[in-house]
Amino acid sequence: MTASTPHQPAALTRRAALTGLAAGAGALAVGSTACTAEAVPTPSATASEPAPGAMRLFTDPGFNFAGLLALGAAGMRASEVGEVLTAVNVINAAGLSEQTYTDTFRSWGDKLAAPPAAGRDGGGTPSQTRRFRSLRAAQYYAQALFYVLGTDRPGDEEAVYRAGRRAWDTFARLCTPAAVTAHVPWGKTRLPLWFFRPDGPSERRPTVILTNGSDGQNVDMWTYGVSAALDRGWNALVYDGPGQGQLLFVEEIPFTTRWETAVSPIVDWLLGREDVDGGRIAITGLSMGGNLAPRAAAFEHRLAAVAAMPGCLNPWLGFDKELRDIVTPDKAETNRIWNEEVVPELTPQAAFTVKKRFEIFDRQALRQAREGKVLTDLWTPAQVAMGLDITKVVGRIKAPTLVLDYDFEQFYPGQPRQMYDLLRTRREYVKLTKATGAQLHCSPMAPQQHCDVVFDWLADVLQR
Repeated sequence: MTASTPHQPAALTRRAALTGLAAGAGALAVGSTACTAEAVPTPSATASEPAPGAMRLFTDPGFNFAGLLALGAAGMRASEVGEVLTAVNVINAAGLSEQTYTDTFRSWGDKLAAPPAAGRDGGGTPSQTRRFRSLRAAQYYAQALFYVLGTDRPGDEEAVYRAGRRAWDTFARLCTPAAVTAHVPWGKTRLPLWFFRPDGPSERRPTVILTNGSDGQNVDMWTYGVSAALDRGWNALVYDGPGQGQLLFVEEIPFTTRWETAVSPIVDWLLGREDVDGGRIAITGLSMGGNLAPRAAAFEHRLAAVAAMPGCLNPWLGFDKELRDIVTPDKAETNRIWNEEVVPELTPQAAFTVKKRFEIFDRQALRQAREGKVLTDLWTPAQVAMGLDITKVVGRIKAPTLVLDYDFEQFYPGQPRQMYDLLRTRREYVKLTKATGAQLHCSPMAPQQHCDVVFDWLADVLQR
């Protein structure tokens, strides 16, 4: 999960537009716009910067956002401060790049994925040690996964995903009680899900469906929801939808513009369980999930509450305007301009960003990226990205809705307030700020504060 600050010069050429694909497709992760640490001037850190002083692990804002996400996850035991900072030092010493970042965090994942020596946890229960080592391994593999397309081995993307998935599955299996795993039908495939329950007597409980964004991994759902839900005695469900996790990296299935088709069968599955209170099923959406979850709630009215984190009406607007202007109703002309005027001018770093941003929307783009190539058909995945616009359907949401916003929101500035204004149900708008270290998209340095806000609001809405 990575990001970069928006590229906002006064005037842009087509080449400049592509070197600054700043907000990408609106994931929790977006590609960096700079080459390496050495290529980026080092400004003086001030309190007015999005990540001043000690918050600046890397000079490149995209890599820095990724590092802050990994560091912030330590509060939920999904990373270790010393491990992350050691990795940061190694990367900076080697020269910041997609290659060094991927290699370093992949190495940490490999170290922690290995079973610990028996008895090392001091309590005679090595499974507990392995549980949280596996969670941290999943975090570090997720860090490596985002940048692997920018390395000299882009074809390793599926292998890195599978390594992180094994670590996540090990963690889920070692929870007490173990997470229930299942698959629900979607189209010609099935969506994997992990259902976490509190330890204790079986009873009907509030349940939160946790929806990821376009590049987040399951470990992020632990940090931004599962842990908080369990602490409150609630159930939590994590799932891979189309364009995410297994469906993207293994089955090569891109995003759908009808996210309710993924959520409704999950609600059906939950309603069949005796430990789920069917009248208190909520849904949250992190990053681009702040578009997906509201879209689902606009059509799936069995949901009792919705949290958009942040509110996102139109992910396509996260792309630079110069890039958006290339895409016209004329597919042939769009792709001619793309391939003849834009692609030849891309720097390696801009090419990486393009590959990463569009692999989620189109199978051909994903396959070309894994071959080290820039997509040749821009028009097709752009139609999917544009089709995610939910401006006209937000008013159909009936469930109470929380819309989060953040100081220095990099990807959807202004969209959370716009979503709030369009809602016609019980609603609340909350902005997390730099005054408490909760700035930037999804509050990477403050997931505990983030969860406090979201779950306190859910508790109020779902109380009986």
